[in-house]
Amino acid sequence: TWAAERLHKGVWIRRIFISGTRGEGHEKRRTNSLLELEQREYRDILQWDFSDSFYNLTLKQILFLEWMERNCPGARFLLNGDDDVFAHTDNMVEYLQSLGGNDGSQHLFTGYLIQGHGPVRWKESKYYIPAEIHKEDSYFPYCGGGGFLLSSYTASVIYDMSRSISFHPIDDAYMGMCLAKAGLSPTSHTGFRTLGLKIPSEKVDSYDPCYYKDLLVVHRFLPAEMYYMWNKLSDPNLKC
Repeated sequence: TWAAERLHKGVWIRRIFISGTRGEGHEKRRTNSLLELEQREYRDILQWDFSDSFYNLTLKQILFLEWMERNCPGARFLLNGDDDVFAHTDNMVEYLQSLGGNDGSQHLFTGYLIQGHGPVRWKESKYYIPAEIHKEDSYFPYCGGGGFLLSSYTASVIYDMSRSISFHPIDDAYMGMCLAKAGLSPTSHTGFRTLGLKIPSEKVDSYDPCYYKDLLVVHRFLPAEMYYMWNKLSDPNLKC
């Protein structure tokens, strides 16, 4: 669907899945066998040997940025997104081309901006962070980790900053820390809806493609919903 590798408006869209490992023993071997079959066919999986858990997302992010710097010097922009986001990649290309002077060699880090928030101290929460890990009661501004867009320049800066900043378990907040140390700021883009798209009426179809045609990223789509939405939005006869 939206991650299909293709040429759009003169630029290539390429796709990579990044993964750790899951389970132990037979379960781990079975999962890796499936990944190997997928990799043989599509050649689009990067895997590292660490537990693919919520609190290792920061490790995954930084390893990926390191790999990109070494292996893809020609990539100008990156979309970093969860596997359950719907990304309108055609719109994304057109947005990036509208930036004019920024060909990826200047700072860009944009998405759903979160500021004025701090670590969750409630021990039952998935996002719980004790004071021993982060003593301050606030984070630097950051973009929601469901999906954000950054230039190759900014990706390189974040990787450089990560060498001197201890890892923090909340990966999107950690990106904000790296940006702040470099004297850079994330920006808000209204096309990123990482908390989902709230349709204000129950009388309309919440999956009407007309609500999505101008957006860039919407979080929490099931595979069938992605397929449906991409095909609807790709219909040249769509009228809104």
